[in-house]
Amino acid sequence: MPHEYMTGFGNELATEALPGALPRGQNSPQHCPYGLYAEQISGTAFTAPRASNARSWLYRIRPSVQHMRRFTRVDVPEWKTAPQPIDKVLPLGPLRWSPAPIPNEAVTFVSGLRTMTTAGNADLRVGMAAHLYFVTEAMTDDYFMDADGELMILPQSGGLVIATELGELAVEPCEIAVVPRGIKFKIAPENGSSRGYVCENYGNRLELPELGPIGANGLASPRDFETPVAAYEDKEVPCRLTVKWGGSFHTTEIDHSPLDVVAWHGNYAPYKYDLRAFSPIGSVLIDHPDPSIYTVLTSPSAERGIANVDFVVFSDRWLVAEHSFRPPWYHMNCMSELMGLITGRYDAKQEGFLPGGLSLHNALLPHGPDAAAFEKATSADLRPEKLEGSIAFMLESRYPHHPTDYAATLPTLQADYIACWQHLERHFDPADRNGTGI
Repeated sequence: MPHEYMTGFGNELATEALPGALPRGQNSPQHCPYGLYAEQISGTAFTAPRASNARSWLYRIRPSVQHMRRFTRVDVPEWKTAPQPIDKVLPLGPLRWSPAPIPNEAVTFVSGLRTMTTAGNADLRVGMAAHLYFVTEAMTDDYFMDADGELMILPQSGGLVIATELGELAVEPCEIAVVPRGIKFKIAPENGSSRGYVCENYGNRLELPELGPIGANGLASPRDFETPVAAYEDKEVPCRLTVKWGGSFHTTEIDHSPLDVVAWHGNYAPYKYDLRAFSPIGSVLIDHPDPSIYTVLTSPSAERGIANVDFVVFSDRWLVAEHSFRPPWYHMNCMSELMGLITGRYDAKQEGFLPGGLSLHNALLPHGPDAAAFEKATSADLRPEKLEGSIAFMLESRYPHHPTDYAATLPTLQADYIACWQHLERHFDPADRNGTGI
């Protein structure tokens, strides 16, 4: 059965899986249609400004209070939460990992998640964690809820079907799915297995960035975001719900599926977005602009213009700048930059940065093109060139990232990453004012 979606980011949406399941004229009538229970989930404080207030009304077979059976603390050993104790501290410097293979054993989205870095503090609702995920088995009667943060899921190999309380999302490589904080869900691989990335955002929920002088159009268009229509499981069988709360995991047995929402309306809902729909803005004359012009979504912090997390994508685009060094320049950034590659090759790295891999350039640690990329860029014939077939992304945060023990001991950690800059030659010549002797 094809998946059905509604379009528009942040809209007040309404959907029902049975005709007339949504009450008319009020949110909580004395008697809901079909004998359903009315329940509100709030993604922001009740008193948040109207423009940022997020909430949805759900009409479900059983209220969520019936999911609050006696919980048992469980261990999910490789899923870490900030702040986290670190035993194996890596030497200071830029870090890069090659792709990690998908495990041979059966792992679900929860048991197959591996935390690479944490930043900030989940209890204080600031920062994020970056994870790899591996899925080889569906969560058939297992359900999960993250109370610590919203989850941005980026498949890199193999697609996923994400069944949530508010409907289903089918997401493939080069697409993202976002499951808001507090929404219950389960995940199945579409074709046997899947591998990808997860950003667990502890801070303010992701939103579209302001466009400023760009104007009304460009970057990610609200109309390209898709939200699922209502779909419910009326399943009275033993099920297990696991909740992540305060960095710990708690599980309980319930006698029905928690995905029993028959209708809902509001603006707090899961969504998906195809990164190939991004409309990039770039230089049409000189110089390489700041990477912030490629921001898809942002989680703002309390300090205006300095993000808790920015999600940035580098996709197909034309390079036309004249007399310019076209790759990203060498720089030191007060923000931390964590990068992943979905497909293709990133233009600032000629070797070593592979699809499924990850790199970390922490705050104020210098980085930039490797030696081969520098030589290519400075000797290129600067005709219009189209970068095609590559999608890389960056998670930029005001908080420093701390690699986990798992990341520090992962066999795919590239011990020689910094060597990619060691062959940058000295070209200084006081007699060559124009620098043409490079």
